[in-house]
Amino acid sequence: MGEKIAGLDVLGPEYFTDPHAYHARMREQAAATEVVLPRGTRAWLVTRYEDARHALADQRFSKDYRAFPDVMRRNKVGDDDVPEEFDQSLMKHMLNLDPPDHTRLRKLVTKAFTARRVEQLRSRVQEITDGLLDEMAAKAATTGAGIDLVDALSFPLPITVICEMLDVPLDQRDDFRAWSNTLVLGGPDADAVQEAAGRMADYLTRLVEHKRSDPGDDFFSELVHADEEGDRLDHMELISMAFLLLVAGHETTVNLITSGVQLLLRHPDQAERLRADRSLLPGAVEEFLRYESPVNHATIRVTVEDVEVGDVVIPKGSVVVVSLNGANRDADRFPDADRFDITRPAGGHLAFGHGVHYCLGAPLARMEGEIAIGSLLDRFDFALAADPESLRWRQGTLMRGLESLPVSLTPRGPR
Repeated sequence: MGEKIAGLDVLGPEYFTDPHAYHARMREQAAATEVVLPRGTRAWLVTRYEDARHALADQRFSKDYRAFPDVMRRNKVGDDDVPEEFDQSLMKHMLNLDPPDHTRLRKLVTKAFTARRVEQLRSRVQEITDGLLDEMAAKAATTGAGIDLVDALSFPLPITVICEMLDVPLDQRDDFRAWSNTLVLGGPDADAVQEAAGRMADYLTRLVEHKRSDPGDDFFSELVHADEEGDRLDHMELISMAFLLLVAGHETTVNLITSGVQLLLRHPDQAERLRADRSLLPGAVEEFLRYESPVNHATIRVTVEDVEVGDVVIPKGSVVVVSLNGANRDADRFPDADRFDITRPAGGHLAFGHGVHYCLGAPLARMEGEIAIGSLLDRFDFALAADPESLRWRQGTLMRGLESLPVSLTPRGPR
């Protein structure tokens, strides 16, 4: 694994390059393993499917952000004086709260992500996708050079969709992408994280104030002005929820689209099966999610008492990280788990979590993934336009995705 602190493996560059090999060793050795996260926090890493599923749903693994600073401080190892958390105004959202606080906030946003409401977006998602593919075709014809799929499709599609849902202007899209990338990856540069958090909080504060004074016919305006039996979201809750919806609303899908295309490039036989039988597409998306989960680790949890996980007792006050990628490659749940197979029976993976914190945006991410990859297959033959060894994975424990994916495109004739 490389670097160690206090005798524990540090999750660093070697881990980010190939977490699956590490998870396989951990699953063999124990139900949970102590490691050191990139910013020097000692944590227990859970990598087996059944244990992960249990930990995601067990309320003894708390998500309450108010306990995080003290717990992170007590689990700090190493000599660096690194702030444990960024701007608290970005923390007070439903993903960082337990019931009943979580229940209250989730109830307010659930209506925006019902299957029926998401399905109503299908034609608009297709329209945005077609426009992006038109731009890709024009660029390929003009320059003859490779195109970065992340810049051309994987990022602009979901960020445009979620910004339209929330009626958020796209004029600061590039700034938002940079702040989001810094915050979800974390890393050792605490000053950069703090600066990105501050800029994000300022941006969202202005957005909330705009929605207060000039509400529109959009979901976020509804959220700002929601009043159920005298209960309204306070200022910090609104900023935090805007942060969660905007960041979670695009980050997962960016990685889903990019990794899905990369997997098809690596497995041309699977790509041909998918081209020949488009009914396989929904199942293929599930296999993309299982095989290379866009979220590598679920966000942190803290034990509120000693908890037995398999053959390990995790002490009270410990930081716990559930590896979704580890769970999704567990052969005890998925036979021949390291084999990529788009015809594998769909379902059961933990890419969107489990329990009360199951991702509300899962139907939207699935639909965007199906439309983006299906439309790409309809329009182009594509090939990797770079040395496979030059591809770089994002260096953070939370997300699992490529920094870029250069591809060459050849328009397809009529089908």
